[in-house]
Amino acid sequence: MGDATTIVLDASVGVKWFRSEAGSDAAVGLLAEHAAGEAEIAVPSLFLYEVMSVAIRWLGPQEARGVWRDIEDSGFTIYGVGTALVASALDVVEEHGCDFYDAQAPALARVLGAPFFSADRRAHGDIPGATIIG
Repeated sequence: MGDATTIVLDASVGVKWFRSEAGSDAAVGLLAEHAAGEAEIAVPSLFLYEVMSVAIRWLGPQEARGVWRDIEDSGFTIYGVGTALVASALDVVEEHGCDFYDAQAPALARVLGAPFFSADRRAHGDIPGATIIG
């Protein structure tokens, strides 16, 4: 995907891929852009845990396996916890008063200098440059 723009997604966007709700069309559109090579989706590793937890709760463990296969086959870039991400997340926590886990995706976007998308207005509505869907 060499020339594709990297975008960072919060798990609240990933949940909209399998739950039909406000913002689902926009979330699926971001996924389609990734599949077409127009965008490179990057997520913190926490994204996987959060999306899978909701998938299990809403779809059950058997159907959640399909969600996992889709994520695994997607080719997303997954970033683990490291010094730069933790430092950036602590800055986000300090500046916006959100929880440390809610700071992960916007912190990754800062580290990468990438656009950030969320569907969680409560946690991310005051993050400068955040695109809130739904």
